[in-house]
Amino acid sequence: MSKAEFGISAFAAYVPPYRVDLREWCEWTGNSWDKTRAVIGESFRVPGVEEDVYTMAANAVLALIDRNAVDPAKIGYLALGTESSVDNATGAVIVRGLVDRALAATGRPRIARDCEVPEFKQACLAGVYGLKGAVRYLAHDGAERQAVVVAADIAEYERGSSGEPTQGAGAVAMLLERDPKIVALDLRNGGSASTFRGLDFRKPFQRYAGQTTSVSGRLSDFPVFNGKFSTACYVDETLSAIDQLLAKRGGAHGRYFRELEAVFMHRPYHKMPVTAWALGYLFALGADGALGADELNGYCVASGVDPVQLAAEMAAVTTRAFEPDFDGTVAEPYPLTAGLMKAFRETDTYKRVVDDKMRLGAKPMMAMGNLYSAALPGWLAAGLEEAASAGRDLAGREILLIGYGSGDASEAIPARIVPGWQDAASRIHLAGALDGAVALNAEQYAALHEGRPAPGIAPACRGIRINRIGDRRTGALQDFGIAYYDLGV
Repeated sequence: MSKAEFGISAFAAYVPPYRVDLREWCEWTGNSWDKTRAVIGESFRVPGVEEDVYTMAANAVLALIDRNAVDPAKIGYLALGTESSVDNATGAVIVRGLVDRALAATGRPRIARDCEVPEFKQACLAGVYGLKGAVRYLAHDGAERQAVVVAADIAEYERGSSGEPTQGAGAVAMLLERDPKIVALDLRNGGSASTFRGLDFRKPFQRYAGQTTSVSGRLSDFPVFNGKFSTACYVDETLSAIDQLLAKRGGAHGRYFRELEAVFMHRPYHKMPVTAWALGYLFALGADGALGADELNGYCVASGVDPVQLAAEMAAVTTRAFEPDFDGTVAEPYPLTAGLMKAFRETDTYKRVVDDKMRLGAKPMMAMGNLYSAALPGWLAAGLEEAASAGRDLAGREILLIGYGSGDASEAIPARIVPGWQDAASRIHLAGALDGAVALNAEQYAALHEGRPAPGIAPACRGIRINRIGDRRTGALQDFGIAYYDLGV
């Protein structure tokens, strides 16, 4: 009897129509376009005043159901992964309610009454934790049922901050089941890592003190973050998760990097996952001892790095030398390894291990911007859609998913593309979710960023959207701050 497999059978996405072109943003702000494009990407999306995280999530789930003929009565688990909730009591059940109402309005059955509705929060890792929860549900009490996980977020930063060009908004919904149609997930052989780092990226409630709500009832959700420190945290935590995965696998670490078909990572912006994956390969060579010594020593010679000192630095990835720092000091956690990067980038190995394995789906992600918890699912969906469109045969090939959430936690999950995946992948339609973009000028962008309607353009958001915000604090039924929605069907 073959071992049961669980994984993803379908994807669907929703992104707001309002688009900021980063070339134009550079002209407005005096930033370098060449640098911004190379490091960040090409554009990002901004939510309309009639949208919140729940409308985006519900629109993605409805697209998932519609495009894949999903029977709502079979859904026993609907999870929301987000760090953009606007209700501190409920979350996924709101998405369920919006989807139910839209289904009923078109004469279709609602989601099963016994459906579980958890919400996951761990910064940008929330969607991955939702995926793991879904697999565990399907493997136990959810046998013969289906699960839906929707990762949805609004990434917003203050104007003029280093994070401003890394904004974005959107949702990616995934259908999970036994005997998946696209990707089988291997949780048993995955790697996990977590470390508390207090000054990385946080959203304390005190940020809301003194704010006036926008017309949609939403408060500005600008994070407290330390860019250089946060980048170091990302690199260190993802390296640790990869290390845990490789310890379970055994065998040559560097060979695993070389033999993978593709890797998909959390991507706040274009350059960050590329740097982390490249460093991961150098660490893998170090862990391989004599097997990786010649290649690694070649990079040392080219970079003027002492191999003995490098080996001592690399050993720290398993002992967690890079720990929380509350005194304001920001240090490169692995400076000697980082010093090899220039020499490594000039090799054919870099092209094969880094460029080639991170190419699938990268271009559409540069146009979507930072989706926080939806960034990794979005990149995976984009890569699979691109491969299916190009006729690339990935059946049986192994890929790696690496999620990350600030503060910090990371998950490295091996996965395998299943036979016949192309049919389901052809219905992802991520490219279609990007259609119909409304280009914003500087004044319109500023208005939406402040929670005001954009002047000179008609509301363009599609599907379910906010109608109004309740303001009753007294009486038989209070609704202060609670959104009322239009179904858009």
